[in-house]
Amino acid sequence: MTTIDADYATYIAGLPKVLAGAACLFRDAEGRVLLVEPNYREGWALPGGTIESQTGEGPRQGARRETLEEIGLDLAPGRLLAVDWTRGSRRPPIVAYLYDGGVLAAEQLAAIRLQEEELLSWKLVAPADLGDYLLGQLEGRVRAALGALESGGGTVELEDGEPVA
Repeated sequence: MTTIDADYATYIAGLPKVLAGAACLFRDAEGRVLLVEPNYREGWALPGGTIESQTGEGPRQGARRETLEEIGLDLAPGRLLAVDWTRGSRRPPIVAYLYDGGVLAAEQLAAIRLQEEELLSWKLVAPADLGDYLLGQLEGRVRAALGALESGGGTVELEDGEPVA
């Protein structure tokens, strides 16, 4: 390794660390949101998870892979609805990408198969009731994404679940 390579490696190692995650926002014909119940933390979530950047995976591919792993549906994510920079007190910040998963037909909902190692259950929740299931900035992220869908607007930029002015 040359001195330049070693200096660059030291520089990269000293940069701040940021995690990345991706999820899909699925709805049914009545507009209810598909939520999953993790077995490893409180609160409910959307199908999604950590992007495996070490394999070259990008956010869109990560959302698709996580959807397949968690609920057994191999669906290509739609448009990017929201990007959220979330700070953590016990972890590095996370950049969360939220894609439109679309409206699931009755046969797709019937085909859901949960990843038993991580998930306990799933349910469809009316937007008005999301606060009963989603904790912290995730509720704000989902509500902002639903707003982007309703308005037909572009991607919403968020910090800790709140729109950036």
